[in-house]
Amino acid sequence: QVQLVESGGGLVQAGGSLRLSCAASGRTLDRYSMGWFRQAPWKEREHVAAMNSNGDITYYANAVKGRFTISRDNVKNTVYLQMDSLNPEDTAVYYCGARSDSYFRINQGLYDYWGQGTQVTVSS
Repeated sequence: QVQLVESGGGLVQAGGSLRLSCAASGRTLDRYSMGWFRQAPWKEREHVAAMNSNGDITYYANAVKGRFTISRDNVKNTVYLQMDSLNPEDTAVYYCGARSDSYFRINQGLYDYWGQGTQVTVSS
């Protein structure tokens, strides 16, 4: 079992930055691919970013490419999402997911473990 806890969300003005963290316990993450997803009000959860288990391959949704950066520290058992140039359309609850495979997927149904989410609100 892997327990995931997100943190770092909050209220920020448009153009600002936030860094989300996803801390894992129960097992080490070095064999898990990781993903960040988000869900805005009245919308389906969507993929944001993903990374394979050793961190050398990443993938970003078009909406965040060039603004968001996923990274991982397998020693700290933590995954991060650096979010820059935020805009109001980025407002959502952000979730991290862990997949029991070295290679990531963008289909949320293929993730095995989820955190509880952290709210990000971007004001205009």
